[in-house]
Amino acid sequence: MPRILPNRRSKFRFRANLKPAGVFALVVTFAMYGAMAQAQQPTKIPRIGFVSGSGSGDPSTPGPLTKGFQQGLRDRGYVEGKDIQVEYRSGEGNPERIPSLVAELVQHKVDVLVVTSSGILAAKQATKTIPIVMVTNSDPVATGLIDSLAHPGGNITGLTTLTYELSGKRLELLTEVVPRLSRVGVLWDADSRLAATAFKEYEVAARALKIQLQSLEVGASNANFEGVFQAAVKGRVGALIAIRSTLLLRNAKRISDLASKNRLPSMYEESRFVEGGGLVSYSSNDAENYKRAAYFVDRILKGAKPADLPVEQPIKFELVINLKTAKQIGHTVPPNVLVRADKVIR
Repeated sequence: MPRILPNRRSKFRFRANLKPAGVFALVVTFAMYGAMAQAQQPTKIPRIGFVSGSGSGDPSTPGPLTKGFQQGLRDRGYVEGKDIQVEYRSGEGNPERIPSLVAELVQHKVDVLVVTSSGILAAKQATKTIPIVMVTNSDPVATGLIDSLAHPGGNITGLTTLTYELSGKRLELLTEVVPRLSRVGVLWDADSRLAATAFKEYEVAARALKIQLQSLEVGASNANFEGVFQAAVKGRVGALIAIRSTLLLRNAKRISDLASKNRLPSMYEESRFVEGGGLVSYSSNDAENYKRAAYFVDRILKGAKPADLPVEQPIKFELVINLKTAKQIGHTVPPNVLVRADKVIR
């Protein structure tokens, strides 16, 4: 009786003869296992590095800028600690700390960096890959941070308030607040490159308005505010303009107190000075700017590239007047100016 040899190719024949329904069932099974494996992987929560020049780095005691940014995130459906994590850092008034804070966040490989004017250059030098959302009061094109407002290029986008370009408007408003004004003292931080640029802008505007300027310079190593106010009084200035900088923000209350003590009407580049006792400010709303910064973070987290997101400018500027200060220094704000104020502190 002949032996029946086993068919060594039978298993291959079996595979070749699988019916379509069987193949489909196998594919579905593998797909289900793959989906289950993916579901077991923890979802990566995006991390945002938020660096401010002043204020507290403690999120439990946020300043107005941090509050604005947090509100912007909430408006876009983000819940901190649940689907987004924010690493807060603050220079607390010391600009020399900013580069190390930025470097720390870059080392932690955050997904997006949000930085103020004092941190943009440090951020640009620290990373070419992490997206950077800036909120700056200078011209980022003129300073070489981006290629253009419409097409930033690189890894930086955000907002520019172009505060310094409002120099002429502020001087003009000051001449309305103080009629027959002929001489103005300009308080500025001599260690700040941006403040130096702003002072030149005021010089140009002053020539057009036929107003004399007196430079009142201070510096981190010689912050003699009492001395420059004495010089202002001696120089018979009729009013004061303070150029925004980290040093001046850190001494905002001291500056407004000295202006009141010397009965000098004062104009500022940020409303926080007026809320602290200054007379007048004309600027964009910084809290709203940081609220808008959350829009850029959201777009980037959803896949947009900073190079393709046009840099925005504020469309509204606010005139804020402190009538309590006006009364304290014995100055009457003309009604035609008062009626145009966006906010009046009484």
